[in-house]
Amino acid sequence: MSPLHVAIIMDGNGRWANARGLPRIAGHRTGADAVRRTVEAAPGLGVSVLTLYAFSADNWRRPAREVSALMKLLANYLVRETNRCVENGVRLEAIGRRDRLPPALVSLLADAEHKTAKGSKLHLRLAIDYSSRQAILEAVRQRALTEEAFSKALGPDVDLLIRTSGEQRLSDFLLWECAYAEMIFTRRMWPEFSAEDLSAAIDEYHRRDRRFGAVAAEKTLRTA
Repeated sequence: MSPLHVAIIMDGNGRWANARGLPRIAGHRTGADAVRRTVEAAPGLGVSVLTLYAFSADNWRRPAREVSALMKLLANYLVRETNRCVENGVRLEAIGRRDRLPPALVSLLADAEHKTAKGSKLHLRLAIDYSSRQAILEAVRQRALTEEAFSKALGPDVDLLIRTSGEQRLSDFLLWECAYAEMIFTRRMWPEFSAEDLSAAIDEYHRRDRRFGAVAAEKTLRTA
């Protein structure tokens, strides 16, 4: 089987926390544990590229206190996990804007990218302050006007997109790259997402007939 690019919209942290009478940031903190579980499980399930939607360009509209807490959570994640990524052959890359991020977070991102650059077991892409529409516009500004140039500017095609929490939309995530992605929407909240959930989604992906616009091969009819 060919290596997979799996992209995940990690949704439901706030609702998971609210359902338990906890502040929303508690859901985000617990969601960080789900990130670790997913990253650890991905290579063994045939995933070579994993793109996680960590913070969208639209998330700046959230209350300033929550945004600040999310930025600190992202920074803490990099501090805790960069060395683990190096040890486990995980190459970390951030996609999205950096000019609006706290300088300390930008520095940590650059440091993590540098330290993990030789990782070959898994390419982990964190979408932070990310908008697919903005990324496409930037590719146009760079005059990436062929399909090949767009793919080079934006990143690899997605094979499987997963969104947790029951929502069924892309929310400005990898619009170009998901042109032929298989999509799975689960009601599982992100803090509860497990390696077993990832495995089940990949099993479902492999059961699907991916035709890319072609006609499925007709089965040969046999007569008795």
